[in-house]
Amino acid sequence: MYPPPPLPPRRDFISVTLSPGRSYDGGQGLRRRSFWRKWKQLSRLQRNVVLFLLACLMLCGLLSYISVADEWKAVGSRSAEGPKMRPANPPVLPAPRRAAENPEAFAGASPQKPPRHFRRGPPNLQIRAPDGDAKDRRQDEAQRRAEAAGEARWEDDAQGSRVSWRGTGTEPEQGPQLPRRKAEAAPRPSPQALRMRNSPASQNERQKAVVAAFRHAWAGYRKFAWGHDELKPVSKSFSEWFGLGLTLIDALDTMWILGLKKEFEEARKWVSQKLLFQKNVDVNLFESTIRILGGLLSAFHLSGDVLFLEKAIPYSDVNIGTGVAHPPRWTSDSTVAEVTSIQLEFRELSRLTGVKKFQEAVEEVTRRVHSLRGKKDGLVPMFINTNSGLFTHLGVFTLGARADSYYEYLLKQWIQGGKKETQLLEDYLEAVEGIRKHLLRRSEPGQLTFVGELAHGRFSAKMDHLVCFLPGTLALGAHHGLPADHMELAQALMDTCYQMNRQMETGLSPEIVHFNLHPQRSHKDVQVKAADRHNLLRPETVESLFYLYRLTGQRKYQDWGWEILRSFNASPRAATLPSATSRTRAIPSPGTRWRASFWGRRSSTYTCSSPTTQTCSAWTLMCSTRRLTPCPSGPPPRVGRLPSGCCPGD
Repeated sequence: MYPPPPLPPRRDFISVTLSPGRSYDGGQGLRRRSFWRKWKQLSRLQRNVVLFLLACLMLCGLLSYISVADEWKAVGSRSAEGPKMRPANPPVLPAPRRAAENPEAFAGASPQKPPRHFRRGPPNLQIRAPDGDAKDRRQDEAQRRAEAAGEARWEDDAQGSRVSWRGTGTEPEQGPQLPRRKAEAAPRPSPQALRMRNSPASQNERQKAVVAAFRHAWAGYRKFAWGHDELKPVSKSFSEWFGLGLTLIDALDTMWILGLKKEFEEARKWVSQKLLFQKNVDVNLFESTIRILGGLLSAFHLSGDVLFLEKAIPYSDVNIGTGVAHPPRWTSDSTVAEVTSIQLEFRELSRLTGVKKFQEAVEEVTRRVHSLRGKKDGLVPMFINTNSGLFTHLGVFTLGARADSYYEYLLKQWIQGGKKETQLLEDYLEAVEGIRKHLLRRSEPGQLTFVGELAHGRFSAKMDHLVCFLPGTLALGAHHGLPADHMELAQALMDTCYQMNRQMETGLSPEIVHFNLHPQRSHKDVQVKAADRHNLLRPETVESLFYLYRLTGQRKYQDWGWEILRSFNASPRAATLPSATSRTRAIPSPGTRWRASFWGRRSSTYTCSSPTTQTCSAWTLMCSTRRLTPCPSGPPPRVGRLPSGCCPGD
């Protein structure tokens, strides 16, 4: 027999093969590893990270759900309430129209009926109201709707008003009258701005004094000149310039800022019922633009009341009854300041209505002036001929009367346009360098920096009070990223403008000063001629103080503004209000006119009194009449008197 085969060698280990994510179950197949086993295999740090991410995801989902639910709830509520209720949103501008469409189709157009046939005025600046009884009836209905909407804004929230006093506005009514194009939404104010509007800060003593001063002046106007252009404070009567209630319209935005609800409502009613343009009267294009058009646009932007926009739309022609344009009676020339200081208002009017001809007309003027010969390192002459379109009186350069606002509007148009129009910026920067090179000097003995004038190569140490717009303009430019030395020059000039007030016995600046260029014993820096010893209530210094205070935070600028207000209150004034020609010497002599635009600057003193009074991130003051313009930096531009960002940290 054969021996049995040898036994196989004994193994002392077991071989197991495992695949990723699977396990061997002794021949029964593979099975999934449990989630809990995977979780336990993670480190503590990994588990904490996963839990944190899950928590964030859940929180985001919850917030998104709440936001979407609120939006749907608002939509449902608006649908249920119907067109009579308007949402409490910031002012939303009416939908722009196509350039080719007729402006009379704009919803809620003004019901005025100028004569059927117009003689052609300035290019592309006419708006004609539709003719016919049926159209008139539709316009009357639209006007009544606008008035009803404006009156509703003063109702309490409990009664359904969705518009607060401090500035939340209205949306245009949705209906078949609206254009097909979507509305261009106005910039949404920041949460802080909305809080300030809805919960205004309590007034301090200085602010109360400003409000009291305005009430005193307004009471005199209301009693003796209601609805007229100007009040004569000494004779307690009135005078007419255009017969369009200049003082009343010019004060609308001031009353809104000061929180004078009753006065604003009363003035709004006059605008709604009495402001008519079917008048065969010549009006100055510049003055009517900055005061009436600018005033209405500013009131619209602050209050959101579409009535003011509707009233602004037909206001374009030089003779508002016939549409006939002509140069001044005394010359064939127009001043450069007049033809270059209406652009902000007309550009904004085009943006609000979609009618491009307003913007196209004024921008053609800007291009024309840009290309003209006769400039000197960015400085422009004072006059331009209306027939030839050329500069006249060559070789004379000033930043005072007849040229001042040309330089101001260069910068503010650039800001209004979102800082994209490089031609405007280049002209402005070149002009600033021209000022430094040809017009800037220092006085003796105080070394005050001032801006003089140049006539055919000869320097004059004369400076108008109007030039005090320049510190605020330079500061605004520096705030928008222009060279830092612009702010240094702004502060130096601001000191000079303050001294023009302080060195006078009454504390009030004269209309014109001459600076002393040579050291002389017992001579001050500021000299005043007999014919210039009067104050016309010009607001340029106070506005620049507003800019400098809000941009630098230096308390001295606030205090200087307060000093000027006290000087005005201390000067003899009529029982109705201060005169426009108070003397700057010890013995004042009241004049016969009152400048309404000054009171807008008192609102600057009001807002200077507290940085939280009115946000300046979205509004810019205009020197010409203290118009407000919504600012374009950040959100898209909205105008009025108009571009953004005067206050860092708002």
